[in-house]
Amino acid sequence: MTRPTPLLVLDVVGLTPRLLDHMPHLKRLGQSGSRAPLGTVLPAVTCAAQSTFLTGTHPSEHGIVGNGWYFRELGDVLLWRQHNGLVAGDKLWDAARRAHPGYTVANICWWYAMGADTDFTVTPRPVYYADGRKEPDCYTRPPALHDELTDKLGTFPLFHFWGPGADLVSSQWIIDATRHITATRRPDLTLCYLPHLDYDLQRFGPDDPRSLKAAADLDTALAPLLEDARAEGRTVVALSEYGITPVSRPVDINRALRRAGLLEVHTQDGMEYLDPMASRAFAVADHQIAHVYVRRPEDLDATRAALDGLPGIAQLLDDEGKKAQHLDHPRSGELVAVAEPDAWFTYYYWLDDDRAPDFAQLVEIHRKPGYDPVELFMDPLDPYVKVKAASALARKKLGMRYRMAVVPLDPSPIRGSHGRLPASDDDGPLLICSTPRAVGDRVAATDVKQLLLRLAGLD
Repeated sequence: MTRPTPLLVLDVVGLTPRLLDHMPHLKRLGQSGSRAPLGTVLPAVTCAAQSTFLTGTHPSEHGIVGNGWYFRELGDVLLWRQHNGLVAGDKLWDAARRAHPGYTVANICWWYAMGADTDFTVTPRPVYYADGRKEPDCYTRPPALHDELTDKLGTFPLFHFWGPGADLVSSQWIIDATRHITATRRPDLTLCYLPHLDYDLQRFGPDDPRSLKAAADLDTALAPLLEDARAEGRTVVALSEYGITPVSRPVDINRALRRAGLLEVHTQDGMEYLDPMASRAFAVADHQIAHVYVRRPEDLDATRAALDGLPGIAQLLDDEGKKAQHLDHPRSGELVAVAEPDAWFTYYYWLDDDRAPDFAQLVEIHRKPGYDPVELFMDPLDPYVKVKAASALARKKLGMRYRMAVVPLDPSPIRGSHGRLPASDDDGPLLICSTPRAVGDRVAATDVKQLLLRLAGLD
């Protein structure tokens, strides 16, 4: 049986046509091969978009309605889960193996990696010690791959993957891991996730010189991986989930619901915690969209009234609106708020910063009931923030518990966001392929799965 054409699929987060002028290696790949605008999904966020690429279906079918949602059966808001069982549908690798039994797949840091039926897996997974410490690490399949990668590349750089220290170090580690796995395992399909553009584009906006430098730096780091693929005869596909556009207006959607008497909190040790089970309505903020969960149908009108006219909200999708956007799934909120182009949603629900929970000033992606991009910053208003960070780091090095309470409670520094459908192709995602004439004028996110099967010779 003829072997499939090997593929390398790069998820270059935040890549847009505007950035290509600063990324000569990727630009040349598109010039010698082919490229097209990529129509994304609503919400245009990592977990929803990746799940669409790999299943060929919309969120209404695969069920990934955001980077997190309210788990009604648990009464809890959970973001960034990792089990692939949450993603419904026929996966790319299942379809490939029906056409070619024994087809092998490596997933290096695409989301929902754990429990997926892939041959080689690498995904971020900290060590959570019993005393409360969190240390960098990753999860691998097979398990022996963990020590192999760590011995060769060092520990997975978790604190460079997200948080105030997020930078090129994490993408460089992922590139090096991808090069090692493709060279030693020769998978038929390699999925590689490169988050670097997510950082400075949210911090400073997509047009800031620091963001353009980030694009150039990532392109330089990618060059050896692209050369490996060329030498190995791998077809390369580089795509993005969304484009990051300028924002300047944070929208406190949960505070509006609280002031309307719809959102409930409970207090412990002077700190307020969201009480989703008792709330009549609350929102799970996710960049430029927010799922609004309304406990009883009779509270829908009051919820709409609380949000209608709230500055920064462009749309409030009801059942018909969700259906039109392929977001009609039981995990979705009863309403879905979409921000104006220059706005984004905070998760904040407290009305007094002195009552904020202690995790609000930490990088705590699993405890916050919504996405918090301000975790990319150290508090600029705290003159002692670097002293606090150094003290916490010293305690960490001594093996003691520590709290890196450096994240500001002011959302105003954020200058880039995503989640809405793009207003123009220049600001939206794109797909580049090393094969000439591989794509037409436009590629839908739901067509990526079939495109990859065709490029592999398996359609």
